[in-house]
Amino acid sequence: MAERAATLPNRYLRTPEAARFLGLSQRTLEKHRTYGTGPTFRKLGGRVVYAVEELQAWADLGVATSTSDPRARTVPPAKPHAAIAGLRDRA
Repeated sequence: MAERAATLPNRYLRTPEAARFLGLSQRTLEKHRTYGTGPTFRKLGGRVVYAVEELQAWADLGVATSTSDPRARTVPPAKPHAAIAGLRDRA
């Protein structure tokens, strides 16, 4: 049984591993999570984990063939949405 568990691939990555997978800092990934601009995540107990497939799908949002590619989309920056910023302004 222990041998079988050792051969299974990691389906979920914690923040440090997910950040390395994406080539981002942990802090940037945490900001994306806070602002809702990052990849989907799960909370298992008190732990935040990311599915490898969902990290790849989020990263694929930025796929382009050139800087002038009309089909290109952009991965959003790790910053608050306008609605969040508006709430802070009122406080």
